[in-house]
Amino acid sequence: MHIVDVFQADGLPVSFEIFPPKGELPMEEAREVVSGLASLNPAFVSVTYSAGGGGNSGRTIDVARMMNDEFNLTSMAHLTCMNATREGIAETLGAMKAAGIQNVLALRGDAVEGMTTNDFKFAKDLIPLVREAGFCVGAAAYPEGHVTCLDFEESIEHLKQKQDAGAEFFVSQLFFDNECALRFLDHAHLAGIEVPITLGVMPFMSKSQITRMVFMCGASLPSPVVKLLARYEDDSKSLRAAGIEYACKQLVGLAEAGVDGVHVYTMNKPDVAAAAVEALGMAGFGPKAAKAADGASC
Repeated sequence: MHIVDVFQADGLPVSFEIFPPKGELPMEEAREVVSGLASLNPAFVSVTYSAGGGGNSGRTIDVARMMNDEFNLTSMAHLTCMNATREGIAETLGAMKAAGIQNVLALRGDAVEGMTTNDFKFAKDLIPLVREAGFCVGAAAYPEGHVTCLDFEESIEHLKQKQDAGAEFFVSQLFFDNECALRFLDHAHLAGIEVPITLGVMPFMSKSQITRMVFMCGASLPSPVVKLLARYEDDSKSLRAAGIEYACKQLVGLAEAGVDGVHVYTMNKPDVAAAAVEALGMAGFGPKAAKAADGASC
């Protein structure tokens, strides 16, 4: 199934993201994670991809294939182009097609030390190749602007360029302030973005995790999050619970605002996804979420 069609269905599309095993994590453990997510009936599940086309790229395809074949899920494989060649991208797309993958999230990715190529500079350069290969292609959106781009309006222009290059939907980077995300949507629509934008939320689990995410993604920390971190910094169990609860409130708030979809960064924790689905179901959003919530618990 093409993900762009998900947004035409009734109800709120609720999707998840996982990362594949890096070698030391057995595929059986990945299968267990996917099984837990499949029981929640997500609209789709995305699988991350390592920079430069190396590392866990083969496992990305393996996990996406397993989702399709064993669990009948709609999968989306991430694909990065930084440091990649056109020949390498064509080879990877061929492997994805052979694995039955229909959806690709086209990303620039991070630079890898010692690797350089001029074949791709931005995600917009990758998108046409993915479309030409017959995939449904999504791209990334940044509610507070890309961390390397100091001009917010320039980030919005980059989003429009991705749409013009052929992106059929967007998945946003994580954020902790819904007002920032909703303002971003207003700017995007004014700039001519017409394709669906699903908004990504990640629960914070520890102080070190949220610090890393803030520096990697440029996400701002609203006062309620700072207060929760201060209150529970010496109580990891309570901080984890508070982080999941905060994310659930974010998701419900976004649903109430009428967004196109929500995407949960699960960190390979099915209980995180289950809590999100339950919160949305209890709030009355999405027939898929409401159905799955019957067996979920926060």
